[in-house]
Amino acid sequence: MLYSHFCHQILVNPPTTKRLVLALSGGLDSRVMLDLLARFIEQHRDYRAHAVYVHHGLSTNADTWAQQCVTWAMASGISCDIERVQCELGGGASVEQAARDARYYALSQHIQCGDTLLTAQHADDQIETVLLALKRGSGPAGLAAMPVLTTFACGQHLRPLLSISRADIEAYGAQHQLQWVEDESNQDQRYDRNFIRHQITPLLNERWPGIRKAVTRSAHLCGEQEGLLEELLSFQLQQARQADGSLRIAANISARLGMALIRQWLKQQAVIMPSLAQLEQIWFNLVLAKVDANPQVCWQQYQVRRYQQQLYLLQQWPDISDWQQPLRLNQYCQLPQDLGVVALKPTPSATLRPPYANETVSVRFDYLGPEIKPQGRSGKRKFKKLLQEYQLPSWLRRRTPMLFYGEQLVAVAGVFVVAEFVATSSTTTTAVEFEWLRA
Repeated sequence: MLYSHFCHQILVNPPTTKRLVLALSGGLDSRVMLDLLARFIEQHRDYRAHAVYVHHGLSTNADTWAQQCVTWAMASGISCDIERVQCELGGGASVEQAARDARYYALSQHIQCGDTLLTAQHADDQIETVLLALKRGSGPAGLAAMPVLTTFACGQHLRPLLSISRADIEAYGAQHQLQWVEDESNQDQRYDRNFIRHQITPLLNERWPGIRKAVTRSAHLCGEQEGLLEELLSFQLQQARQADGSLRIAANISARLGMALIRQWLKQQAVIMPSLAQLEQIWFNLVLAKVDANPQVCWQQYQVRRYQQQLYLLQQWPDISDWQQPLRLNQYCQLPQDLGVVALKPTPSATLRPPYANETVSVRFDYLGPEIKPQGRSGKRKFKKLLQEYQLPSWLRRRTPMLFYGEQLVAVAGVFVVAEFVATSSTTTTAVEFEWLRA
């Protein structure tokens, strides 16, 4: 029964490449799926399979588990890679969330266009996910919990066992005399999911034996409602979304519609969704803020900012205003935080004079000096005012590289060149360009 169900799920949701990638942890659920997958590819010779073990480094047993997974996969005729990751903690994220994010990012690197990722979540996992969503006060999107099929990377993500109980999976493992690993952290009830698994779900199943099917049905209905909402808002969202990815929303629409559009905009960008309170802050404190305000709403590692009546989704980065590096002619300088590289080099269209022999050249992200006059301007202005006039958003003003000769500001990449450093026939015959290649 379990094998036929597994085969049906794959055959009705086939990968275009006929390639299946299994997330293999070595626990009971994924170990059973490895056995099911081996039987499937033996019967369906046009399919290919590959397994990936994600090594988080959170357990002293992880090396042993990794090797055990490789051994089991090879014995099943399936290739297996070990992906080592580091969990990035901070920004309010739990260890569970950090491990999950790292795991799915690592798995995405093994998905070729048209592949299917297989994970072994089951009906009991779905109950846990719905209860956790209730604890967070989630709406229909959160209560939809885990779908059977969704897009993932450049392929799709299939959960073939989502309607199967853990008891049925245990019975299959015992019947086929499979071995699996036991993660000691699964017994630690400090983690909410483990508390629900050991203390709550058994009581629910004892009281209402049909709870798994009921929860699965409710999650499906919530998913249908969320899908309908997404479909109804698709045209308005397309109209509101700008070429640079920002969102322009008219302040005269209702708060309910406005927040729904913001939610769908964030969902399209695959971020951790803000809470209802944070979503209300985005609407009332950003969209409805005064024209000259510079508000922001932050959660996890994200922030939403407003500029010229448009909303921008940004990552929260550490301050780099004190960062500086020397820059040599015709050599690239790597910038921090995935900002790309800069170079100072001669080009036919360049207007900047090269540095004199006694001038040190550096790249920085902050300027606190006197008023300056950009090329083509009639007078000097304060630096902050200039950046406003050149319409540089506030969050980019200390993330845009600046060129210095000694302690004098020479140019702001992509914005302006300071007038006194413009090349003239009396100063040099070779002009240079301050080039910024973004990542």
